Amino acid sequence: RMRRLQELIAENLVERLSGSQDTQRSVPHTDPPPLDPGPSSSLTAASVQTSDEASAVSESEDPVTAAASPAGKTQADEGEGETCSICFEPWTTAGDHRLAALRCGHLFGYICISRWLTSGGNKCPQCNKPAKRGHIIFLYARRLKALDNAEEVRLKSRLELEQGSRRMEQLEVAQCRQQMQLVADENVRLRKEVEVWKAQAAFGSFQGASLSSSQRQDSSSGGHYVFSKAVLVSQTGGSRVLSYCEPLGCLLASQPSPQATLVPGFGVKKISTATLKPSQYVPIHSKQIRGLAFSRHQDSLLLSAALDNTLKLTSLMTNTVVQAYNTGRPVWSCCWCHDNNNYVYAGLASGSVLVYDTRDTSTHVQELAPLRSSCPVVSLSYIPRAASSMFPCGGLIAGTLEGGCFWEHIEGTTYTPHILPLESGSCTDIQVEPDSRHCLVTYRPGRAHPSLRCVLMELSRTPQTDSRQPPVCSCSPVQTFTAGSSCKLLTKSAVFKSPAGEGATLVCAGDEATNSTMVWDASTGALLQKMPADLPVLDICPFGVNQSSFLASLTEKMLKVYKWE
Repeated sequence: RMRRLQELIAENLVERLSGSQDTQRSVPHTDPPPLDPGPSSSLTAASVQTSDEASAVSESEDPVTAAASPAGKTQADEGEGETCSICFEPWTTAGDHRLAALRCGHLFGYICISRWLTSGGNKCPQCNKPAKRGHIIFLYARRLKALDNAEEVRLKSRLELEQGSRRMEQLEVAQCRQQMQLVADENVRLRKEVEVWKAQAAFGSFQGASLSSSQRQDSSSGGHYVFSKAVLVSQTGGSRVLSYCEPLGCLLASQPSPQATLVPGFGVKKISTATLKPSQYVPIHSKQIRGLAFSRHQDSLLLSAALDNTLKLTSLMTNTVVQAYNTGRPVWSCCWCHDNNNYVYAGLASGSVLVYDTRDTSTHVQELAPLRSSCPVVSLSYIPRAASSMFPCGGLIAGTLEGGCFWEHIEGTTYTPHILPLESGSCTDIQVEPDSRHCLVTYRPGRAHPSLRCVLMELSRTPQTDSRQPPVCSCSPVQTFTAGSSCKLLTKSAVFKSPAGEGATLVCAGDEATNSTMVWDASTGALLQKMPADLPVLDICPFGVNQSSFLASLTEKMLKVYKWE
C-alpha cells in the first residue's frame, strides 16, 4: 500500500509540474455532482471561516503566542486540517485538487481520492471503511478549520454531573425537612399526652383520699363527681374564662391564638362534650377575653368581653363576629338580659355598666354609673323575674372589688340601683342561682379573715315604712364556705342545683392554695369533694349531656371534666 501511495504521489507531482492549464482542460470546471443522500450528506465542517476572516485572525495572532499556546500545538498540527492526507498538499477551492470528502467524514483532494478509488482502493485511506467513487462529495468552503472543543465537552459533562448531584442533594434536603416536620409534630403530640398523663397522675395521687371522703358523703349528697378526662386547651397558657353552649353541645374556653405569628389575638376553643376533644379555634378579640355568656334562647350567639375596649357577638354556627361594640374602655365582664334577649350588658374598668340593644348597632342605650368608687366591674349576673314572695323582681347584679349593686330592671332601659350589704375591698366574684334566688359572693383573704370565703346569700325585697317609697332589695348570708389562704387571681365560683335533685344546691370554688376544685353542700356547708388540678382553677362550669351531669374546671392550660355518679 505504501508503494502504491508513493506512486500516486509521484504521478500527482508530475501532473502538477506539467502546468495547471493542461490539468484544467482534463478536468473541466463543471458543477459538482449531486450529493448522494445518506449519512455523508450531513458531513460538513464544524466551524467554517472565510479566507478573509482566517487571514484577519492569523494576522491578529502573535506567532510566538501561538507556538506557546497551552494546547502545545505546532505548525504541523495546525496544517493537518488544511492538507490532503494522500499527497500532503493543501487542497484548493477549485480545480482538480478541490476539497472533497467521503461518507465517513475524512477530507481529501478530489483528484487524489478519485484516483485512489479508481485504481482499486475500495476503502477510505484513513479509516478503512468501505468507499467508492460515487461516495465522493464536494465541500464548498474556502478554508476549513476544526476547532478543538474537547475541553468544552469535558466541562459540560462535568457540569451535568454536578447539576445531577446537586438535584439529588436538594431532594435529600427536602426529604430531611419533611421528616423533621413529622418529628416535630409527633413531639408536640407527645408533649400534649404527657401533660394529660401528668394531670391524670396528679389526680390519681389524691384520688384515694378524695374518693373515700366523697363516699362518706354519698349518703347525704346522693353521689359524687368522678374524674372523666383532662383536655389540653393551651400549650402556652393564657386561658381565663369558660362557658357552655347547649345547642351545639360544646364547651368554650378562652385562650390566646395558637398561631400568634399568623393570627394574633385571642379567641375561644371549642371542646365537644360528646367526645371531650378540642375541635377548633375561633379568633375574636385582639386582647385578653374576660367574659363569655350565652342567652337562654339557644341561638348559638356568644357574647364576649375583652380588654381591647370591645363587646362582641359571635355566631358559633359560622364562627364569625356578627356585631361589635366599641365601649371606649376595657371590658371586664358581660351578660345577657334574660327578661329581654335584645339587651346585653358590659361591665367596664371604670365601674360603669353599659346597656346595649342588639337592634341598635351604633352605641349603648344606657349607662349605669357607679354609685361608689370607680373600681372595675369584675362580675355581671342577671337574675330574671320570678313569681316569688321573697324576691320577685329581676335585674342586674354588678360586683366590684368594693362591693355589689343590684340594678332593678323596671322596664325598657329604666333601672333602680340598690346597694347590697357586702364587705368592702375584698369581693372578687358574684354568681347567682336564679331558681332559689340566691347569690354566691366570693371574698379573698384579708386581715380579718385569713382564708378564701364563699358566702351564700339570699336575696330579699322588703317594703319601706313609707308606702310611697319603692321597696328595698337586699341580701342576707345563709352559709359560709372557707378554702385556702391564698388568692392572687380573680377566679370565678359557681352555685347550681345538685345533680342528686331533691332541691339540693352545690357550691364550687377553686382553691389557689392547693390547686384544687372544692365542692360543698349548700344546705349543710359540708365539704363533699376536693378535686386536684395542675394549676390554680380559674373558672368552673356545670353542664349536662344526655341526662348525665358534668362539672368542668379550667386552669391556664388544662380543662378537667368530672362526671356525677
